[in-house]
Amino acid sequence: MSPRSDMALELHLGQILSAATAQTVKSAVAAALGHVRSGTDGKRKGGKRLTELLARARDAAAKADEWEAVRSLQDALYYTQGRLLRPDYEEKYRLHHPQQGPRDPSGLGSIARTVVRTNEFWCTEAEKYLAGHPQADAAEVVEHVRTLGRDAGYMQAPAEDPARYHIPRGIAERALWTERVLRNRVEVTDPAAAAHRIMSSPEALSVLAADEDGRTVLRAAELQRRADRLRELRRVAEDTTASEHALQRALKGMYWVFGGRFIGEAQQRRLVPGDEVDIPLIRGDGSLRIVELKQSAAVKLVKEHRGSWVPMRAVNDAVGQAINYLVGLDEHRERISREFGIDTRRASAIVLIGHPLGQPEVAEKDINEALRVHTSHLNRVEVLTYKELIDSAERALAAGDVM
Repeated sequence: MSPRSDMALELHLGQILSAATAQTVKSAVAAALGHVRSGTDGKRKGGKRLTELLARARDAAAKADEWEAVRSLQDALYYTQGRLLRPDYEEKYRLHHPQQGPRDPSGLGSIARTVVRTNEFWCTEAEKYLAGHPQADAAEVVEHVRTLGRDAGYMQAPAEDPARYHIPRGIAERALWTERVLRNRVEVTDPAAAAHRIMSSPEALSVLAADEDGRTVLRAAELQRRADRLRELRRVAEDTTASEHALQRALKGMYWVFGGRFIGEAQQRRLVPGDEVDIPLIRGDGSLRIVELKQSAAVKLVKEHRGSWVPMRAVNDAVGQAINYLVGLDEHRERISREFGIDTRRASAIVLIGHPLGQPEVAEKDINEALRVHTSHLNRVEVLTYKELIDSAERALAAGDVM
């Protein structure tokens, strides 16, 4: 999809230009705004040039320590790329009504009705519990409602009872036990999803958990499945026309490719307003490591400088973007921990970018060495090529390690 450009983006860039103080930032934002307004027949101009100008403006704001402008310009970039939806974008920056005026009421009524109905449902459930347990205290009522909420994730729609939905009580606790069995005793990619499926057929659990041969077969099947996924990932990574979105699709659910210290991916990718990470990895200790995906074989990674190979701008821009994510995670760490249960105090990042095929004139070992030296001077960001990542994962599989 070609980067979009419209009135909302034009209005937003006008806001950023008005708020900027450093002349370098004003000039860079003005260049992007001028590009948008240079369209013909009343159309606003977008394209790859627009994303380049927005990225330059963001970098200029970072150098000038204008961090509000950095975040705003990053949102503008996301909007042009379709990663930030128009209603969210327009509402966040109040683009079509005065800054001090009333908020856009679109959708408010629907949200309000949902909140009212939800509140009525939980109040009714609490009243039912109290009717059967008149001696219950407040803590017991809250725990009952909380448990029911967990069970709601396993809501069923029986065919014999159309237009009605049932919440099986106590199923969430059994599913959690099933997930732990699968995670610790049987090698499957997504224990939570597998547990969800198995709970609809409880007899399957006893067979899997009790049969040693069954676990061996499952493990071998999982190794084969992962090998197939790696072959497909390598194919996409070596395709010079592959987009970042195609690479993200190929990596979906493959958290294990980053090593055994990761136990899964966080369901929530937008932990900080305006920032949506590509892959949020969760370590065994509950801490977060984000993965920022860039293009693979279409990117040139290094250039020669005074007799040595050094990373090119694409690498530095990607590292800068990852650092901005980490800054946002640091600033919102308490809310993220409270709302999502994710520890971002020790968050770090992986930038996955490039492939030696993109620069056949440079030896692969020289590219890897240049990136390793660059990474050694970074505190919380690691830079890897797709080939390094895939080669490492394939070696682990060859050793029989499902990571």
